[in-house]
Amino acid sequence: MAKLTPYFYSNDARGQAAFYVEALGGEIGDQMTYGQAPGTDEAMKEKIIHMTFTAAGVAFFIADTMHEPPGTTSGYDLNLEFNTEDEARRAFSNLSEGGTVIMPLEKQFWGTLFGRLEDKYGIKWQISTEAQGK
Repeated sequence: MAKLTPYFYSNDARGQAAFYVEALGGEIGDQMTYGQAPGTDEAMKEKIIHMTFTAAGVAFFIADTMHEPPGTTSGYDLNLEFNTEDEARRAFSNLSEGGTVIMPLEKQFWGTLFGRLEDKYGIKWQISTEAQGK
């Protein structure tokens, strides 16, 4: 059995993690800077080499990118499924702030709320509610 933990690479790991914690509720966990690694360039010393955080009860990892530009999600979305419509609406509203709504959060023919967005960091999210009778 494996555990899946999304890992983001960012131009601003501290800011991006704080955005998700604020948008979804959670907390910043452990963090290490590049300065803790031997031989790090002075310009990178304060940048994040690894940080853990939780948001919406999900564990995430994030780091400042050092060698390449941060990617955006293109072949997949991250899906957050909520127990209540209020939680889903709040998460959708908060994550879409400064981003782009791809598909508004609306009741779908299959009976749940569902919407898609790309947040201001280029990450695509699906927000949904649990199917009834699940």
